[in-house]
Amino acid sequence: MVRVKKVKKMADERVDIERVKRDISKLVNHIAFGGERVIVTSRGNPKAALVSMTDYERLQKEEANERLTHWQAWVAESASLADKILARREGETLDTDALWQAAREDLEDRDDQILGNAAGVSWAHLVQEVL
Repeated sequence: MVRVKKVKKMADERVDIERVKRDISKLVNHIAFGGERVIVTSRGNPKAALVSMTDYERLQKEEANERLTHWQAWVAESASLADKILARREGETLDTDALWQAAREDLEDRDDQILGNAAGVSWAHLVQEVL
């Protein structure tokens, strides 16, 4: 038979910032070796928490796991969307180079219209000459 030691959950101790300033060494020892958590207050309002490195590392791992879970869900959703788009296009992929080229040409045409380029000199060409 394996005996499991029950750990009694202690209430978080609330400590005013002035006491923290005065008794920081004592508080750190209680936190590090006694497993206590301290809520630092200012004028009675909670401002921060002091926790052991074990608690801090656990919190860091939990946050990392949450980020990983969120990222994995995003990847799965993106893959699902890509599959839907590909199915809608009946398996035909997009030529991204052609899309970029068309976008560049469209922007150059707009620039020419805005600048009133009657001479047919492109904005991109003018920028290249200046550089």
